[in-house]
Amino acid sequence: MLFHYKAAHNQLTFRDNVTFHDFADIWFDENQPRWKQSYQETLQLILRSYLIPEFGHMPIKEITRGDILQFRAQLTQRKKALSNDFINHVMTPLRMILSEGADRYEFRTPFENIKALKVPKRDVHPFSLDEVLYFLEHIRPDFRPYYTVRFFTGMRTAEIDGLKWKYIDWKRKLIRIRETLVNGRPDTAKTDGSVREIQMSSLVYQALKEQQALNNGRSDYVFCTNVGTPLDHRNVRDRIWKPALSAMNFGYRRPYETRHTAATLWLAAGEAPEWIARQMGHSTTKMLFEVYSRFVPNLTRQDGSAFEALLQRSQQQGGSK
Repeated sequence: MLFHYKAAHNQLTFRDNVTFHDFADIWFDENQPRWKQSYQETLQLILRSYLIPEFGHMPIKEITRGDILQFRAQLTQRKKALSNDFINHVMTPLRMILSEGADRYEFRTPFENIKALKVPKRDVHPFSLDEVLYFLEHIRPDFRPYYTVRFFTGMRTAEIDGLKWKYIDWKRKLIRIRETLVNGRPDTAKTDGSVREIQMSSLVYQALKEQQALNNGRSDYVFCTNVGTPLDHRNVRDRIWKPALSAMNFGYRRPYETRHTAATLWLAAGEAPEWIARQMGHSTTKMLFEVYSRFVPNLTRQDGSAFEALLQRSQQQGGSK
């Protein structure tokens, strides 16, 4: 009986006094097996740099809604500005830890009804077809295949940098997205929907053949350094992408705009939105119309002229019978 009393007392004491730091460690260790390595590193950075310094010493059940809101306000007022999007990412594990702690130690989570900060939609700046062709004509020849594939497949940076020759299906002209390269390490695809097959256009097929000759069997990776190691996307951005845009007087655009460019070119060409979504690894066509439709006049026209043209063609065909 005394043993049960002591065990219950110790458990109650732990429940009352467990600190945020202690429980964050428990929470991380329990959930670690289901997270990708890159996500684990992101969480560790957020915990170490933001959450533990602020809440680590506090008993988890004593953290209040006011503490949370004050912490978030402090993040918005830092000398080195943090974006609302980044602050929301900092707050997400805080919400998860407090929610789990509340369930486990039977207190009401103070994070209830705290809405995320509003994040302005990031504008996209895709290249026109003429700009793409000009870029490919003037880029360094050894990087022309790399950017041809980027512009005409819509692959994410981590996907193209992690692409290996074993995922190139020459016979069926398919690129299989199975791996990525994140922080210099092989990783799985971003989401289940990102695991897909991309159809090669003639331009992409030829570019990969050229890259095969450049690679000359020195690496399992399709695009690699002179010594066969995977590309470092930051290095490529700073040494190749930025100087090229400057030399061509394009003004700076993020490398990710190559993905946006592929989507807008496919839409402008009249490809089926469902096919485009599959090529890009999207589960639905929602993003296509929300993000890219304004770049394609035929999708954004609202004056009824497209339907009028359809009626006229139908009438002309009827009159010719």
